[in-house]
Amino acid sequence: RLQKLKETFISKFGSAPKFYVRAPGRVNLIGEHIDYCGYAVLPMAIEQDILIAVEPVKTQVVQLANTNSLYLDFSTSVNNIQINKTKPQWHNYFLCGLKGIQEHFGLNNPTGMNCLLDGTIPPSSGLSSSSALVCCAGLVTLRANGKTLSKVELAEICTKSERYIGTEGGGMDQSISFLAEEGTAKLIEFSPLKATDVRLPSGAAFVIANSCVEMNKAASSHYNIRVMECRLATKLLSKSKGLDWKTTLKLHDVQTKLGVSLAEMLTIVEDVLHPEPYSTEEICKCLGISLEELRSQILSQNTQDVSTFKLYQRAKHVYSEAARVLEFQQICNEAPANALQLLGELMNQSYISCREMYECSCPELDRLVDICLQFGAIGSRLTGAGWGGCTVSMVPTDKLNTFLKNVKKAYYQTDVQRLALENNSLFATKPGRGALVFVEA
Repeated sequence: RLQKLKETFISKFGSAPKFYVRAPGRVNLIGEHIDYCGYAVLPMAIEQDILIAVEPVKTQVVQLANTNSLYLDFSTSVNNIQINKTKPQWHNYFLCGLKGIQEHFGLNNPTGMNCLLDGTIPPSSGLSSSSALVCCAGLVTLRANGKTLSKVELAEICTKSERYIGTEGGGMDQSISFLAEEGTAKLIEFSPLKATDVRLPSGAAFVIANSCVEMNKAASSHYNIRVMECRLATKLLSKSKGLDWKTTLKLHDVQTKLGVSLAEMLTIVEDVLHPEPYSTEEICKCLGISLEELRSQILSQNTQDVSTFKLYQRAKHVYSEAARVLEFQQICNEAPANALQLLGELMNQSYISCREMYECSCPELDRLVDICLQFGAIGSRLTGAGWGGCTVSMVPTDKLNTFLKNVKKAYYQTDVQRLALENNSLFATKPGRGALVFVEA
């Protein structure tokens, strides 16, 4: 693949690349939609990745090309980075990483470069192709400008810089992209960022299946509305408990300030919040603020027009999911005889909570989870933001081949569109390694 990328690069730019950067996609085994609430998550890097061939150049221009002809070439001056939020195209994600590194170092005269990108992560599939591209671009810019940073610093800069495109993400994707190690999943905790090895039990494979429904986080409001609902739930829970609600930003902060367990937080949610949706008027009344204050001080730019928010359901999902992550880690560490059964059960509970409480599934994902469970998965759930994208299933190793055959037949071969995407859509994966730089020998 490197050789082929090099040849394409030479035919495109007329000279050879000086180095290559690779950043992996990821699958989140458990812990959906809780990273931006401050809670630990449990992802692993996958073998699919973004690979960029790079040649620093004397002109102050960045030229971007893609081996996939669906993605158009793009070039811009390095001194004038404009990121278009309204129509998130592939090059805008590269520009996020580029801009993040430039701003971190205050580079007045950044190096221009020619870059050719090759990706094997199915796009808009919830396997983090966009974050892998941001991370890859950050590392490319760092290397081309002769700077160095730790992996943790890189992950934090890339998390912030992806927000230039309007996605209010929490940092899981960027962290696993840099901190992943072969053979192990990671428990990733935030503030401060820390990754701990989680050895997955033997005897089972993790299988990714793409629903073939594309979901682009930056292009839809579902994701940012959920972030906002969690923020509003934080404010109302804080206020009801006499905390300073203005400075309490995440659901995790409420738990920390109250010094209670996750189980106790779930009881507090039951006591304080009602299951019916909250109108903006009711939220203002609870907080004692005007609609103008709500819009200018709390709501994000892209949630200004939302009129109702479900706070009870979202908070309930977050606190129960945060507990499932810790339980998953504990089972992996203690490795009881029935570990696979217990982990499968947690994955299934996570999926039900995502579907019922967080409402981030879709009919195709529901169908795919059913099919996977029917054909022998011990646990199956949506992974990534949802509303499309992929499922991840834990399948006993001895059933893997028949499982793949049956799922192929039941989900992919019944639909022409899915059939065309089938090769890239269903695969077993092992925990892969994090982002790397290769230099031409």
